[in-house]
Formats: sequence, C-alpha cells, structure tokens
Amino acid sequence: GGNSPTFNLNYSRPAAQVIAQYYAFVRLGREGYAQVQSRLYESAAHIAAGIAELGPFELIHDGSPDTGIAAVSWRLREGADVGWNLYDLADRMRTRGWLVPAYALPPDQQDLSIQRVLIRHGFSRDLADQLLDDLRRNVRALEEHPPSRSMTEAEAGTASHTGKAARSHG
Repeated sequence: GGNSPTFNLNYSRPAAQVIAQYYAFVRLGREGYAQVQSRLYESAAHIAAGIAELGPFELIHDGSPDTGIAAVSWRLREGADVGWNLYDLADRMRTRGWLVPAYALPPDQQDLSIQRVLIRHGFSRDLADQLLDDLRRNVRALEEHPPSRSMTEAEAGTASHTGKAARSHG
C-alpha cells in the first residue's frame, strides 16, 4: 500500500485480486464462500494457539473473525530477554521458505516490532502445522545459538509502515 490522497476510485492499482475474489464468490456461492472463509479463520486460530504456546510471544491479533481478518500478529513479550529479535526470527524463517515479515509499527509505536502471517485461500491445516513446526525449530535454534548481534529492520529487508521499504545493505 501507499498513500492515496483521495477516496475516489482512479484505477491506479491492479484489480486482479478484487476480480479473483468476485469470481470465487460467484463460483462458490454465498455458502461455499462462507465455508472457505470459515476454514481460513480456523487455520488462523490454530496458528495463534501454537504461537501462544511457544512462550516468548504475546499475541496482538489471534485471527478471530470477530475482531479482524484471517491473520495472526504477535510481538515478543514485554521484558522478554531472549537474546534475539523478531528480525532474526524472520530471517531464519526465510531460510525455510517462509515469508513471515517483522517490522516496526508506524510513528508513535515505532519502537514496537511485530510479526504477522496472513491466511489465504489454499492455506491448509497441514501448511499451518508446518509453519508452526518451523517456528518452533527456529525459536529453539535462536535460543540455543543466539546471534552475537541482532538484525535491524533495514538489514532484514522487510516492509515498513512509513511508506518506504526497508532495504538490506549487505
């Protein structure tokens, strides 16, 4: 996303995602579409429960349909002295093929870093279990071998909420 100075539709962004959602709704009907969305929220709840069990994390959004989209976001618990940060974990997850970004929040919250996963159509329970297994494996690896110096947002090369992408310089 970027800044949009007006609220009118000017078609300056690709519409493929909107068209794909419309097609899925027409093809599946209201009941079928609701079933798909329900499964996405079930996967999000499963992932949130697994992340909560890992210990050093505090859930920010648990993927509940009552409070938001099928996504899970978390941060390191306040005061958790783990010897690594979320950028380190994001980097380790990338080595297993997962894109689980870590990023600082916008101004007035910029000292808070979070991670998030978005649950999309086709993300099965098996994939959710694989994600949790890799999270557990990487948390354990970071606990056993903490980095001598943690990564920064710029070094991790993740997106930023300031409208500018953080870039890796390495």
